[in-house]
Amino acid sequence: MTILNKIKAQRQDKVAVICGEESITYAELYRRMRNAEPLPLPLLGTSWEGDFRLHTTGTTGKAKTVVVSQKAMMANTDNLIRGHGYTEDTAFIIAGDMTHLGCWSKIFPVLATGGTLLILKDGMKDTEAFFAALELLPGRRYATFLVPANIRILLQFSAGRLARYADRIDFIETGAAPMPHSDMQHLCRLLPHSRLYNTYASTETGVVATYNYNDGRCLPGCLGKPLPHSSVTITPDGRIACGGDTLMSGYEPDPVPPHGGVFVTNDNGFIDGEGMLHILGRNDDIINVGGYKVAPTEVEEAALSLPAVSDCICIPLPHPILGQAPALLVVTAEGHAFDKRAIARHIAGRLTERYKVPLTYRQVARIERTDNGKLNRKFYTSRQER
Repeated sequence: MTILNKIKAQRQDKVAVICGEESITYAELYRRMRNAEPLPLPLLGTSWEGDFRLHTTGTTGKAKTVVVSQKAMMANTDNLIRGHGYTEDTAFIIAGDMTHLGCWSKIFPVLATGGTLLILKDGMKDTEAFFAALELLPGRRYATFLVPANIRILLQFSAGRLARYADRIDFIETGAAPMPHSDMQHLCRLLPHSRLYNTYASTETGVVATYNYNDGRCLPGCLGKPLPHSSVTITPDGRIACGGDTLMSGYEPDPVPPHGGVFVTNDNGFIDGEGMLHILGRNDDIINVGGYKVAPTEVEEAALSLPAVSDCICIPLPHPILGQAPALLVVTAEGHAFDKRAIARHIAGRLTERYKVPLTYRQVARIERTDNGKLNRKFYTSRQER
């Protein structure tokens, strides 16, 4: 059954989409989609019955257009429904860019199960709109997808307010970038009865695996077991390789499916004894310190567990002896002074290997990120090259 037929099969007088002042019932949504009329969500083409086109962020190279087939979209949809438990009572807040997989992929499971989409036109730039959305449908259970950077903002500035909605929030999914373990633990304390998912997905692979870290263990870096339409293996050099029906058809202008039905990512990872995937960081982000490998995400997570650090990024700087050495750019939390020695001591206390501790610390006003919340490492690399 196609997504259009699933939408047609829903109760037609029920609200399907709320976007600002506009509300659309399932009957009106179906009519507009059949006629390719404007919608407050991206058609990404003239019909929802053909291929879709999404955009990568270009964090580690040139931005690309990815072709996602109808088959892949439906496989992603079923993975999400089974993995996260979407129902007709789900009120899902779309709080990000719908031309990227993170938010775009949530449109379909919501509509396929008869739920309601609440679209924030300005995303999480306006947190008041996010909290206002939580008041729109009394008695409903809410869900949302938030990148780790947005979750961190909520934890820093609106933790108490978020906790007041603990009984209304069914689940929160995150992805697109690693989430600091300290933030995972904080969110678990605020929302003890909510499902909190860390998902492994990319534009090329689709939605592959997910883990509810509010399981009493809160395993850092864990992404759970592969979902029904996906598979995961680890290559001999330690990279995550994905297979299954969720894979892209290829890149524009001449789509070529992944060789052998497997897409090898640039992410390093491993599979534990329970069959759960764990991520160790991107292969091309690794900093080579005199032959020792340092994952910048590990350094950043250690730094972010310090209350004085609001945001940070670990980057390589040239070193006359080591070749490269880690450096940390820090945004200081409000009310805290920038104390590089205190930050260094804190990181050294959390990381057992001394070579992982940055040698250089700089205070900055903000950390550059891509439009979907990832650390923009390319920005800092290109500045060094100039």
